[in-house]
Amino acid sequence: MNLGSVFATIGQFLATEDGLDTVQGLRSALDTFAQLLNNNLPDVGALHEAVPYREVDGRTLTLDVVVPEGTGPFPVLVYLHGGAWIWGSPATHRKLTFRLAEQGFLVMNVDYRLAPEHPFPAGFNDCIHAIHFAAREASTWGGDPARLVIAGDSAGGNLAAATAIELADASGAPTVRAVGLMYGVFDFAGFEHDAITQLLVDAYLGGEPQLVKDPRVSPIVQATKLPPAHIVVGSADPLWEDAERLRDALSQAGKVHDYHVVEDMPHAFMQIEMFDEARSSIQRMTGFFHDVLGNRG
Repeated sequence: MNLGSVFATIGQFLATEDGLDTVQGLRSALDTFAQLLNNNLPDVGALHEAVPYREVDGRTLTLDVVVPEGTGPFPVLVYLHGGAWIWGSPATHRKLTFRLAEQGFLVMNVDYRLAPEHPFPAGFNDCIHAIHFAAREASTWGGDPARLVIAGDSAGGNLAAATAIELADASGAPTVRAVGLMYGVFDFAGFEHDAITQLLVDAYLGGEPQLVKDPRVSPIVQATKLPPAHIVVGSADPLWEDAERLRDALSQAGKVHDYHVVEDMPHAFMQIEMFDEARSSIQRMTGFFHDVLGNRG
């Protein structure tokens, strides 16, 4: 498993291989990628941008609240965006979170601090704060914090799993009812260290390689603490083996999960609506959430 292959795939999609050997180059490529994926937004009930959820180191961190159409109370979905821990924002994943809201969820789309400027545990801690904020404040926009789930893609899948595990034993923490893990990274120790992977791992871990055994970094270490989990990955995604290892760990522990491999789909396919499988996979994940939460029938 390596992240270099992921970025090679994105480079092929953009018809470029330039600049993929530095953080700034990767950010530039991903900015272009995001611009292609966030046109023609679907209708939602309301969008509240840049809602503050944390003050840290003189900075105000915010999240976007996407309210579905209809009348609440709505189940609450905290969304943690991907971007290899170095890139991304609520804007880069806006269309995807609108699609999630279409399925009846009040979505809180979190902006967290990024590496290498802010290495672990900065972004992880921000996500924990955002989940607490969601549990406290979701009712302001018609959300029901008793039906709280977390989802994320790629690096956000890593953060979704890691935060759910961290909150499982924390005193006074919100109850996370389910997690949606979209082509995530779950085991840093399993990386093949090509140049791009090493760049990203060093950026996120801040030069502290021993952190690969920390469940906040490699959630597979304590996978048995996960709530019911939906795991989705494309068969053409270099990260499919990571997803499979997590599935195996949950199966061996008898944990509730839904493992979905989508044939021939690349990394990040759930944002690429030229693939019919993008929308159907969103519906399968949110259907799993609705079943766990008892929203249907």
